[in-house]
Amino acid sequence: MASSISVNSISTYSKYLRCNRNYCLSASVALRGAINFPVKCSSSSNLSCERSCRFGIVRASCTEEVVDDHEFDNGDDLHVSCYYIDSNLNAFAISTAQVYSNTPADFDFKLESLAQGFRSLSDFTEHLASSVDIVFPVIHGRFGEDGGIQELLERSNIPFVGTGSTQCQKAFDKYDASLELDRQGFVTVPNFLIQGNEMDESGLSKWFEKNLLDIKSGKVVVKPTRAGSSIGVSVAYGVSDSLTKANGVISEGIDDKVLIEIFLEGGSEFTAIVLDVGSGFNCQPVVLLPTEVELQSHGTVDVSEKDAIFNYRRKYLPTRQVAYHTPPRFSMDVISKIREGASLLFQRLGLRDFARIDGWVLPPSSKASTSAGNKFGRTDSGTVIFTDINLISGMEQTSFLFQQASKVGFSHSNILRTIIQHACLRFPDLLSHNIISRPSRRRSKSSSVTEEFIKQHKKVYVIFGGDTSERQVSLMSGTNVWLNLRASDDLEVTPCLLAPAMSYTDVSDSAKQEVDEKFKTVWTLPYSLLLRHTTEEVLDACLEAIEPNRAALTSHLRNQVMDDLTRGLRNHSWFNGFDISDELPKKFSLEQWVKLAKESQATVFIAVHGGIGEDGTLQSLLEAEGVPYTGPGAMASKTCMDKVATSLTLQHLTDFGVLTINKDVKKKEDLLKMSISDLWLDLKSKLHCDTLCVKPARDGCSTGVARFCEGDLAFYVNALQDCLPRIPPNSLSKAHGMIEMPNPPPELLIFEPFVETDDIVVASKSRNENAHNLLWKGDSRWVEVTVGVVGKRGSMRSLTPSVTVKESGGILSLEEKFQGGTGINLTPPPPSIMSSAALERCKKHIELIANSLQLEGFSRIDAFVHADTGEVLIIEVNTVPGMTPSTVLIHQALSEQPPLYPQQFFRTLLDLASERSM
Repeated sequence: MASSISVNSISTYSKYLRCNRNYCLSASVALRGAINFPVKCSSSSNLSCERSCRFGIVRASCTEEVVDDHEFDNGDDLHVSCYYIDSNLNAFAISTAQVYSNTPADFDFKLESLAQGFRSLSDFTEHLASSVDIVFPVIHGRFGEDGGIQELLERSNIPFVGTGSTQCQKAFDKYDASLELDRQGFVTVPNFLIQGNEMDESGLSKWFEKNLLDIKSGKVVVKPTRAGSSIGVSVAYGVSDSLTKANGVISEGIDDKVLIEIFLEGGSEFTAIVLDVGSGFNCQPVVLLPTEVELQSHGTVDVSEKDAIFNYRRKYLPTRQVAYHTPPRFSMDVISKIREGASLLFQRLGLRDFARIDGWVLPPSSKASTSAGNKFGRTDSGTVIFTDINLISGMEQTSFLFQQASKVGFSHSNILRTIIQHACLRFPDLLSHNIISRPSRRRSKSSSVTEEFIKQHKKVYVIFGGDTSERQVSLMSGTNVWLNLRASDDLEVTPCLLAPAMSYTDVSDSAKQEVDEKFKTVWTLPYSLLLRHTTEEVLDACLEAIEPNRAALTSHLRNQVMDDLTRGLRNHSWFNGFDISDELPKKFSLEQWVKLAKESQATVFIAVHGGIGEDGTLQSLLEAEGVPYTGPGAMASKTCMDKVATSLTLQHLTDFGVLTINKDVKKKEDLLKMSISDLWLDLKSKLHCDTLCVKPARDGCSTGVARFCEGDLAFYVNALQDCLPRIPPNSLSKAHGMIEMPNPPPELLIFEPFVETDDIVVASKSRNENAHNLLWKGDSRWVEVTVGVVGKRGSMRSLTPSVTVKESGGILSLEEKFQGGTGINLTPPPPSIMSSAALERCKKHIELIANSLQLEGFSRIDAFVHADTGEVLIIEVNTVPGMTPSTVLIHQALSEQPPLYPQQFFRTLLDLASERSM
């Protein structure tokens, strides 16, 4: 009988780094999800010795109940459990459902009453020792990469993935790592250390002079020595500004050690994944294809953009402020030096299993290049400098680990299984277990799958992208849907990019609408090209892939890396090959693509937010050819896309508890012509309110949505006139976060009264020593909710509503809606806010709205709900709602009984589309 290995994933956060705990939660979603994608053994010789592995992920989350074992089942060979360690180092067992939360704040207030907690870390490690075979820590930053969790596991002799505690301590501290790199003969960035409250102005001034920096204006980077995700990193000018920003890092509790480094002018940033393929303790690191990180600016540049750094927002939010190139656009000697140097660092620092190493390539004329001497890093084309060692690489769906791994033949599942299996080699007690790193059964079409095998599979085309400001969220949604659906045995899923028809910056909305649909293009994508952060990046990758010279370089480097990997991995019986082939993208006109879908008898899963994806255009094209698709029909989509038409359609439901918000629609050209005072008087007379909300008529994802008073109107109109890409936080009179603006500016804008709701605050233990609590005054009695609806036309069913908690400004930001690690969603609404009776009445009203609008398949309805009566004040209806890993639809599906996990949820939506076409 097969014994079981348990793979255990742990994540936590330190009190210093709120963002890191949120990101490690996002990482564990991808980790758990990727391992969950089924695999199929292709070699019968391995079946006799196959065993299952109990695997633990330590991460940031909690459980509402003890879940059945089958919920953790990840195939025959893996059994995944998840754990959460809070800011006070309290450990909890969590359900897999909680992994999909946006942030730990989604459930922190429920931990002590509903989670399975451990009295101490000693009890926790005792539990792991008896329940788990190996632990996979995915804690970013403090306690995760500084050796904290590793030391805890080492003291109890618990096997774990990754580098040991002593080596983590040295590599994580940027100052200590810099000293070690210098001792090892590598070029390093000149730096100055500030510790605690010792602001050594004299010493820093001398350092500025030594490095030929002006004391008053010399440009430097200020960063914590022990933090991740670029948290606390800023640009400073001169000694005084440097000390001020260093003091800010210390006073905010981010770190008590701060590093000041020379700003590397004219350099190019890169990052490289290192994978150990050696046997046991015999280290054999292979560096995958590095990625070049290119910071970009588009349109009007913010004042702060001249100081652009690869910060937290640019790392984890898909915007056009950054682009990635894998492989990098460097010369061959530089790429070779990066791979050689990262491999040497991995060995000399004593790292294990895998890591990510970041650095810069500086031109030969730079100061660092000319002063490098004979140290490692110099090439004829520039100097390579390694700056950061990441012991636990990011693991979101499109993170560098998966981007670079897919370029050399690894699927998400295969690369993670390879890392886990390699870690098992260090522990003799685990040698009898075999987590077979076998190719995924959902392999790409050109791999060794018979034609008959493919014919038996149902074809699915997942389409995403488009022209609107929602295109980046659309890419996130499409990627998530594709990854989940491709795990189904009976589906052949193809990701498809609806490419932009023309430049965004030079064309108005009305001009874009005049473009004939036949000029729009759709690209079918291979696995590796989809794992990007923006649609522009995907399109550029497609064009690069078919450009002969670039394609030849990529193929050469890919083969080189795969040969290096094979030399090590072929010595392991558990490795059965790569499962991602080197395919090329294919380009079609939209008309050709629709006909291809018809000929292939495919069902189209629409993930195009806004534009032709939601206004009925794409639906009409598919209907004309008899191609089944997900979501509402053409007419319902067209109605819901028009916020005014939606309100008019629902006006007759007032007596049934469904209310609409009064609206006034203005043309952009009229706004720019009218005087601000006349405009304000006109709006106030029509809307009868002193605080208003403005939103583009045809954009979603909170793009361009702002709350304003009379004094703010001029600022917003000027932002439209100047085509600002974004409005910085707190530019208006009411506090708010970053407001992404539509590009180009919208032709029509909707003004409506701003509905006041009472803030919901999640109080931490620092405010209440007994527990995390929800604080809600409830004076107005109105709360904002978002609700998914699923089903067939005429019988749509409401999922459990989610209360949305905003961080600032009364308007949900783009990040809060769709980005893991931001925003708080309470699903279901806590009883302290809404009674079960009011909740049920709310759901009935939502279903009435859905059926009145003739929705089908699935949609999302945003509304204000009266906490006592359940009355609904409709905001908008999204017929192609966000489907990112962190969206509330996922949370609501998981609240169903039994829970619908993402793979099941998306399959349900697909089946509804197929049933409608029969």
